[in-house]
Amino acid sequence: MGLTRARIHRIMEGEDPRFGAWVERLVIALIVVSVLVVTLESVPEMKAAYGALFARLELAMVVIFMLEFVIRAACHPKPREYIFSFWGLIDMLSFLPAIVFLAPDLLALRSLRLFRLIRLFKLLRIGRAFDRLITAFREIRDELIVLLLFAIVSLFLSAVGIYLFEQDAQPENFGSIPSSLWWAIATLTTVGYGDVYPVTTGGRIFTGFVVLIGLGLVATPAGLVASALTAEDDKDPDPDAQDAPGPDEDDDSKKTKGMDHET
Repeated sequence: MGLTRARIHRIMEGEDPRFGAWVERLVIALIVVSVLVVTLESVPEMKAAYGALFARLELAMVVIFMLEFVIRAACHPKPREYIFSFWGLIDMLSFLPAIVFLAPDLLALRSLRLFRLIRLFKLLRIGRAFDRLITAFREIRDELIVLLLFAIVSLFLSAVGIYLFEQDAQPENFGSIPSSLWWAIATLTTVGYGDVYPVTTGGRIFTGFVVLIGLGLVATPAGLVASALTAEDDKDPDPDAQDAPGPDEDDDSKKTKGMDHET
């Protein structure tokens, strides 16, 4: 089979049985090297000792990622759609010299490209699972908006409550509602850094109620997403599971083969 545009597109997407996986692994390796270069350049000692090497590696990465983008765009069935897609923009930002040299910190955007490489795990249907997850979020977006509004209201009321209980005992930490918001955020998210905490009896009891509300705020979205994913599975069952014979069908086929053999 020749290297047609369609086949090159499958190779770049990791779908070609012969070269797809190797191309994906090569891209992963290049991304890892690029991220390491960006990381090590942030260490003054490393940059002073290996700055020239890092610069050469960075130039090589820019050229390679530029070629990758051109090949993907040229071989995509809808080049314009790819170029202006999320992943197309990430690919573009990974090599554009103007952005690279004007704002070197944007090189860290390359790490986002790792998310597209989940296509390596197509056998485990991770790529399909990512699409299902996006669909699930769309299905429950109204519920998530309501939860977000409830979280904002709870956050404000928690700050007001702890302010009323602790303002006299700890004016340095809870002297105003805005300064109490940090405690409310840490408590509602069940993080509890421990840098500020109530010392009055009323404040501690109030904190207990806030923690319970926070647990609900954390657990409810997880339950909604799980339910949406289950509903998505019911609407779009696994085609492999449909094609696989059931236990009854398997027994019937064995019986039929046995009868044919006896005949």
